[in-house]
Amino acid sequence: MEGDSKGDTNMGSPSNSQQTISDDDEIDYSVKPEFYDPELDDKDELWVQKKRKGSNSDAVLSCPACFTTLCLDCQRHERHVTQYRAIFVVNCKVDSSNKLQHSHQKPKRNKRSREAGENQADLADGETFKAVCCSVCSTEVGVIDEDDVYHFFNVLPSES
Repeated sequence: MEGDSKGDTNMGSPSNSQQTISDDDEIDYSVKPEFYDPELDDKDELWVQKKRKGSNSDAVLSCPACFTTLCLDCQRHERHVTQYRAIFVVNCKVDSSNKLQHSHQKPKRNKRSREAGENQADLADGETFKAVCCSVCSTEVGVIDEDDVYHFFNVLPSES
């Protein structure tokens, strides 16, 4: 059983310190990196401030599937802390063919009031929403109401 000793199996391992080459040894620091701009964060911050026109946002919203920015200026829901609303969005498309209806149902009182069709009347005067999807990957990220207010519930929020 030659070659089965612990010393022989570690020799071919990339974690062996004699065979491992540091990334720093391979980088030529005399050449300016092609995709690095030390001023880019400052430029991005100015661009966002210009788009927001001085207003503060509760979060910057991104698509959970492809991380595309969807909204720079939004307001967090008071009770449902993972939901946001906004008026101005980017990289979103409205799916007019996918209409959703939300009803504000009253608590059910008894069997007789249900038979009278009370719930059907509530559905008829409920608000209609249209599905909102990411324009890059088509992931459904929220809805838009009749007043053109976007309601996001499937997004990744980040600090603004």
